[in-house]
Amino acid sequence: MPSPITIVEADLGRREHQDAVLAMTDAYSRDPFGDGKPLDPGVRERLIPGLRSHPTTLILLAFEGERPVGVATCFVGFSTFAAKPLVNIHDLVVLSDFRGRGVGRGLLAAVELRARDLGCCKLTLEVLDRNERALGAYKAFGFAQYALQEGAGEAIFMAKPLP
Repeated sequence: MPSPITIVEADLGRREHQDAVLAMTDAYSRDPFGDGKPLDPGVRERLIPGLRSHPTTLILLAFEGERPVGVATCFVGFSTFAAKPLVNIHDLVVLSDFRGRGVGRGLLAAVELRARDLGCCKLTLEVLDRNERALGAYKAFGFAQYALQEGAGEAIFMAKPLP
């Protein structure tokens, strides 16, 4: 019988949490909806120090017993229109053999609870338009595309890579 899933806020001073974040981020990188390949060795080396030094890092880890099975890597931002903080879910990862078992929903609920504790006005995230499973999960949790006002159009996520 599988162990229950527990969700904890990561303490990046603890080696086991560092290892869990690296393992989950690498699993996401290898996924077809990630980068489709393992994390670059240089990225692996810089990831934990970078997350530790970034002042708004917020990470929730899901474990089955001692085994990491999911992560929500988030960053606290700020909404100028609400004049309140917000939480952006940058990465949400659940190992493929744990999908459909409520791990993602549990991570989202834990992020929302933490965001409410911080006085945040909203949660944000980005998702690939062909990732139907993730889209369905996010919509079921209450996420939607948004517009600031009717008729102005919906927000579009854009990026400009900097080499």
